[in-house]
Amino acid sequence: MIHDAAHSFLAARDLLLDLRRDQMQARDRFQWPAPGPFNWALDHFDRVAARIPDRPALIIAQEDGTVTRATWGDLSRRSAQVANWLHAQGLGRGDRLLLMLPNIVPLWEITLAAMKLGVVIIPATTLLDGADLTDRLDRGQVRGVIATTALTARFDAQPGRFLRISVGGPAPAGWTDYADAASVSPAFTPDGPTGPDDTLLLYFTSGTTAKPKLVRHTHRSYPVGHLSTMYWLGLQPGDVHWNISSPGWAKHAWSNIFAPWNAEATVFVYAFERFQARPVLDALVAHGVTSLCAPPTVWRLLMQEDLARWPVKLRELCGAGEPLNPEVIARVQAAWGLTIRDGFGQTETTAQVGNAPGQPVRPGSMGRPLPGYDLVLLDPDGKEADEGEMALRLSSSPLGRPAGLMAGYEGSPAPEAAGPYYRTGDVASRDTDGYLTYVGRADDVFKASDYRISPFELESALIEHPAVAEAAVVPSPDPLRLAVPKAFIILAPGFAPTREVAASIFSHVRKALPPYKRVRRLEISDLPKTISGKIRRVELRRQEQARDLSQRHDFEYWEEDFPELSAKG
Repeated sequence: MIHDAAHSFLAARDLLLDLRRDQMQARDRFQWPAPGPFNWALDHFDRVAARIPDRPALIIAQEDGTVTRATWGDLSRRSAQVANWLHAQGLGRGDRLLLMLPNIVPLWEITLAAMKLGVVIIPATTLLDGADLTDRLDRGQVRGVIATTALTARFDAQPGRFLRISVGGPAPAGWTDYADAASVSPAFTPDGPTGPDDTLLLYFTSGTTAKPKLVRHTHRSYPVGHLSTMYWLGLQPGDVHWNISSPGWAKHAWSNIFAPWNAEATVFVYAFERFQARPVLDALVAHGVTSLCAPPTVWRLLMQEDLARWPVKLRELCGAGEPLNPEVIARVQAAWGLTIRDGFGQTETTAQVGNAPGQPVRPGSMGRPLPGYDLVLLDPDGKEADEGEMALRLSSSPLGRPAGLMAGYEGSPAPEAAGPYYRTGDVASRDTDGYLTYVGRADDVFKASDYRISPFELESALIEHPAVAEAAVVPSPDPLRLAVPKAFIILAPGFAPTREVAASIFSHVRKALPPYKRVRRLEISDLPKTISGKIRRVELRRQEQARDLSQRHDFEYWEEDFPELSAKG
């Protein structure tokens, strides 16, 4: 007999599957499932596995052509085995386990096993080392670590005593071999019910503007909350879904675990060492991928190929991580006849806003609020407006507190303690039909000549130029205008940082943008990024504010260096 919380979850899931092409109906009719004891790995995954034990749940393809498949039944049994083994190693409910694993089957096995045990998971990127790793072990109060054998040396100098488990190859001294779990019984019995507010995941944010925060998600906020993400992605039972994302970051759990398995879809991963467009496109065709989600950087690299040459079976395309530029959407549409649907969410939430399947997509818009999210825009005075900071209505919302909102930052009160809204820190504008257009991080928007400037809008115009691979716009001090927009640029392959290239870029933005929004300065250089690959505009702003403008940097050009542009009008 399915208990109340599990039954309520399935009913909400099925409603969204039935209304997957009618976003307004779904928003009107959807209610978050009733809270109650619920362990997603036991009450959802294992129940699906009992019904479709032989259907693939996970497919991992390697660059050498090796393909590993795990069925729902395989992962159900294996995760129960691993849960028993981890418990025998001394891990129990509430203990914190740091996972530093690439896209290998044990990552999914251990995630399900930890969930069954009530162990708290701290996902960590395989890029972590040194002080960043120490910070996570310390602030995360880590009780155990699981890493590949190749990464174990990074923990040699780490202080503190914690359980050490290695995956793949013989375990080094002081480490326990994960392979030993294969000899344990798969008959698992939980030690008690899992409460909806019990902590499941602790995520470190990407830290684009400050030291990374530790985000606490529960057994309700991520498994249940990702019903909104499932809806945005447009997933259906039997789909093969590929989300190009690295383990350790929230988007990996969004679309490589919870959203696809909520929909009873297959998770597909192509485990490449270095991204190359052609092998990725080949994998889409070879493995019959029906749904693809990728960050803008990946989409920009893919569209450098003749996409029409690949006879893909794709039905759904999504972009996430940062807003998509309209040119990227148009190029992919021309090649495949499919529209990349943008969306918005945070480490602190599940998908909040999106262009759902079947809805008209407006160029530049990230869509409308997704089912379960009551989103408003707040002006600088905290009043609801048509442009302002994106915020979620909490206690005053007829939908109640969104299930997909974090429980809070570690060491801080829950979001509702700060008032009737959860503020995202991101600014958007809304049109008369409720479509939202991303403006930028609240900290990134600035004024020039008393006009409000959105870096994202200027960056979108810049990357339409063939010489520009990536761009970040920040204010540069100016004695007359207070500040002017300056672009830091990474050039596309085949272009050199010459005066002629700079002139061409300036000429392009003069045509693409009104005079008050024009980029007035540009510098060709590297871009500072977080460990997750997001641009740290805050670092560029500080650098620009502190510099001596009488001294030009290498490969820095100002609009006034090109009087010929003004002569052309």
